[in-house]
Amino acid sequence: MYKDKKILITGGTGSLGVALTKGLLSLGVDQIRIFSRNEFKQISMESDIQDDRLRFLIGDVRDGRRLIRATEDIDIVFHAAALKHVPKVEYNPFEAIKTNVEGSQNVIDACIENHVERAICIGTDKAVSPLNTYGATKLLMEKLFINAPQYSNPEKHKTKFVAIRYGNVFGSSGSVIPKFIDLIKKNKPLPITDPKMTRFTITMDEALEFIFNATVTAKGSEIFIPKLKSYEMPILIEALSELYGEIKQEVSGIRPGEKLHETLINQDEIRYMWEVNNMYMLANPHYKLFTDRYISENYNGIKNVDGMNSYSSDVVEKITKEELKEKIKNSGLAN
Repeated sequence: MYKDKKILITGGTGSLGVALTKGLLSLGVDQIRIFSRNEFKQISMESDIQDDRLRFLIGDVRDGRRLIRATEDIDIVFHAAALKHVPKVEYNPFEAIKTNVEGSQNVIDACIENHVERAICIGTDKAVSPLNTYGATKLLMEKLFINAPQYSNPEKHKTKFVAIRYGNVFGSSGSVIPKFIDLIKKNKPLPITDPKMTRFTITMDEALEFIFNATVTAKGSEIFIPKLKSYEMPILIEALSELYGEIKQEVSGIRPGEKLHETLINQDEIRYMWEVNNMYMLANPHYKLFTDRYISENYNGIKNVDGMNSYSSDVVEKITKEELKEKIKNSGLAN
């Protein structure tokens, strides 16, 4: 479905945006517009990925008029722009609202205005039962996207709005493993917030496969979540020790707004949960089309999920130390 399509990626110079760009170029798209605020990152990305199909647009998702111009003749939008550094967002909450919430609404309005085929917003586990401002703004982003068809005329506007949700990606900016590796190389102790902490694990390649799969599967107004394993903090420390030798560590305590375990689907969402194409899907309970009959007739191979109370990092299958070491090596972080 990507061949000869015109794509817009908001936040396109971030870790995910760059990876999305490379993946989409390999799928034969006609054009990719990179929409971001950082001109220096755009210059670097343009130099790194030399392809005539790329267009670089300086802009901010807070600027609705700029987005309307940027989405002209676009087929698919991937919305990855966000303020996401938890402590900074906590200190500047309304700035996060302006980017993550109002900016997302601007993306929606631009897509409706220009009859974009599909719009996919990139979510986070922190949107589930949020404890911090960042998670709360991303929850609102999800709600805006999956409910967008409720206020547009379906006879005139055909945009399918979809949300996807997953945890930190190996090697992405701000994620814990590259931070730990950098501290190890500087011979500094690792700040362990709590030895009992667990985290979901997903590589960039796995994230891209999931995003592309969800985009193709989506009919509109769903939230898609990948099937993931998780790791325990002691296993991560052991894996890093075997890769880098003896390391120092200190228990720093859980930061405000941080969770001991990550949750991708909470116990109240389970009732709307389905399994399709090796992913989990949450059907929007406020979208009148999502009857059991509609779902069974429109999603090939979909099935109910039984026996789960929640989908969180403390209860899912754990990744082994050897698997974790291999992921670190394959991601290029061990260099």
